[in-house]
Amino acid sequence: MTDSPEYLKKRAFFDSLLTIYGRKPVLEALEDHSLPVHKLHLADSNRKDQLTSRIEQLATERNIEIAHWDRKGLSRISKNARQDQGVALDLALPHYGTAEGFLREPGDKTFELLALDGITNPQNLGMIIRSACAGGIDGIILPRRGCAQIDPLVIKASVGTLFKTRILRCDQLAPVLQEFADRGTRVCALSSHAKDTLRTIDDKTPTVFVLGNETHGVSPAVTKACTHRLRIPMQNGVESLNVAITAALISFRHQY
Repeated sequence: MTDSPEYLKKRAFFDSLLTIYGRKPVLEALEDHSLPVHKLHLADSNRKDQLTSRIEQLATERNIEIAHWDRKGLSRISKNARQDQGVALDLALPHYGTAEGFLREPGDKTFELLALDGITNPQNLGMIIRSACAGGIDGIILPRRGCAQIDPLVIKASVGTLFKTRILRCDQLAPVLQEFADRGTRVCALSSHAKDTLRTIDDKTPTVFVLGNETHGVSPAVTKACTHRLRIPMQNGVESLNVAITAALISFRHQY
């Protein structure tokens, strides 16, 4: 059975929604009129203060729908009851979607993606996003579990570039990488023990660069789905780099 065009369009829209939370991140997003906003969510228990009043004012001025919830309802939307501060915002970002949706796109195009396997530090995630955006990476595959999720710390560390970067969500990374590999994509795990380096690969093959956990590196299941291993040459006995620095080197390797 083939999904109807109407269903696919509706699904693509909801895949494009990024929900952020916290009063300051939501306020800053509402103040940026270049960001398309779908809906504002507020907890009924919120105390009226300067921030919440300004948030409601901006939403009203921009004709944005406001939904009111009890605390449990709001926490189901934010998925972070401890830090949402009773406020969440759905952004309809054209660059936000799923890895599966990316795979369905037509055309034989060359692309470069970063895939994150167990990146747990929010600041690292934010800095990876910033480097990928600045360096022209075509997207970042971010699993819904096992990695730091998009929260106020990530938004702050990305310095706003989160909203300009193509984020491709997936449930589990290994099966998605296997599908990329089956379609001829070069899937490269970054490993200090690899024989090949970033300099040895051509730029004509679609490529996914896999960045592993800050302590343990790329997981066994994800390693199995990779087709290549790459390392970054280092001097003076240095064995490894911070994962955000590695992402920057990958992202900017064509720039100089």
